[in-house]
Amino acid sequence: ARYGGRGGLPGAGRQVSRTGPPTVGGRWSLLPAAVADPTVRAHALAHTLLDRHGVVTRGAVAAEGVEGGFSAAYRVLSAFEDSGRARRGYVVEGLGAAQFAVEGAVDRLRAVNNVRERGELREPGEPVLLAAADPANAFGAALPWPEPPAGVSQKPGRKAGALVVLSSGRPALYVERGGRTLLAWPEGNDPDGASLRAPVRAVADAARRGLLGTVTVERVNGNPVLGDPVWSRLLEEAGFHPTPRGLRMRP
Repeated sequence: ARYGGRGGLPGAGRQVSRTGPPTVGGRWSLLPAAVADPTVRAHALAHTLLDRHGVVTRGAVAAEGVEGGFSAAYRVLSAFEDSGRARRGYVVEGLGAAQFAVEGAVDRLRAVNNVRERGELREPGEPVLLAAADPANAFGAALPWPEPPAGVSQKPGRKAGALVVLSSGRPALYVERGGRTLLAWPEGNDPDGASLRAPVRAVADAARRGLLGTVTVERVNGNPVLGDPVWSRLLEEAGFHPTPRGLRMRP
């Protein structure tokens, strides 16, 4: 039999489309059938929250969109405390008293605090680029986002496709989906943008490796990037190239 010509299989020879609705994008896995027992599901959810966050707060539960909110998770987490599987307390200052944590998370936080009190904290490492909605990014969940610089109306958020660059544990850059708009938090009095050089390089490196696709930065903190000498220099030093629309990085 012949395939792909007249009399062949229906549709043979046509180019197969690799596009589809956004809801079917990403990586798929075959999962076992869902458990109907609500008690089992609630316990599994509580385990997931503790494993994912280490310290579960009201903000972390809200960011996860848990059905029933924090009050629903609180009942199960309290039962975990009674059985010794979690600890409740004022683990992180400023996040309220209703915090639940696994033993290892409390020990690690205490160790870091002891090092800080002794003045032995090491110099911060390289900036970390994360998806804004990644559980490893506490901002917008357990912690509030820092206020944008004065005069900037753009607000960060835990949005699909958005990125955040953390430097010394704080947001330095927020990249809107598609990369056209950046929100930047320079450190202190930094007119030359020296504190943002490494965060910009982190975005450029990810784009260069093909993790972000083509990125064309058009605006930073609400202002056009073209004609801005500081941002043009920072982006070009990181490998971006000027175009009529903005500064571009291709994989």
